[in-house]
Amino acid sequence: MTRVLAIDLGGTNLRAAIHTGDIADLTQQVREPAPESLDAFVTRVSALAATGEAKALGLAVPGLVDGSVCRWIPNLAWLDGIDIAALFPDISVAVGNDAQIALLAEAAEGAARGVSDAILLAIGTGIGSAVLANGRIVAGAQGGACSFGWACADIEDQGDERSGWLERVASGRALDALAAQVGLANGGELIEAARAGRSAALAVVEQAALRLGIALAGAVGLLDPGVILVSGGLADALDVIAPPLLAALRRQLPPHLRGIELKPGLFGSRAGLIGAALAGQAGSGWRQVR
Repeated sequence: MTRVLAIDLGGTNLRAAIHTGDIADLTQQVREPAPESLDAFVTRVSALAATGEAKALGLAVPGLVDGSVCRWIPNLAWLDGIDIAALFPDISVAVGNDAQIALLAEAAEGAARGVSDAILLAIGTGIGSAVLANGRIVAGAQGGACSFGWACADIEDQGDERSGWLERVASGRALDALAAQVGLANGGELIEAARAGRSAALAVVEQAALRLGIALAGAVGLLDPGVILVSGGLADALDVIAPPLLAALRRQLPPHLRGIELKPGLFGSRAGLIGAALAGQAGSGWRQVR
């Protein structure tokens, strides 16, 4: 079994583990601030690989990936245009968008195991997404397929250079803004107030859920997934978010698609690390789940 260095690299933190063959035994060994430069990244990854005697690297990054090239990593601009395989020529490299890598984990070993078609929404500060179609993680022509945060259901929206409509109205950042409208500090307080039945909180949470459900109906109609998985911070709020979201979604779908299931991922915040381990083990063909 090839030893794999699995890394889940975010805009803020780097998490790493060595995968030796059993996902059940995979435990995070490193959690530290993300490197601040390309040189620091290369030095740290090289050191982790050497210490772990790793012959392969599985890397999840928060942005657009085409093959092994990072095309656009908004919060880690020093990775833009960088070919990860070229940085580490002595080991096998598999790299992917963090949501797609998380879906690999859920499809291979988690909540979408045995399902041929699925959608994953990673809803935290922003909205990431990934699609499993006929047992394969969809990449798109340039690696940018399934950028669902850019979906729009508002014909009057003027667009934004840095974030899409859905991300601006239904992400964790949007819930923070909605919380301020009803005198609460953040989205977490808003969800708790809605859970407690406070009418003002319920109204604004339902507003975000309505928008998310209407946009998601288009994806369901296009892809006919077996399940929709939610990861990220909003997964813990599905008891509040799911009922109005599903009601809005089902109103926009034909009868044969209305039974779609919405549920949290099995691995939670570990999905990126587990998926990176599986990708590193599979190599460049990691998108083919089954």
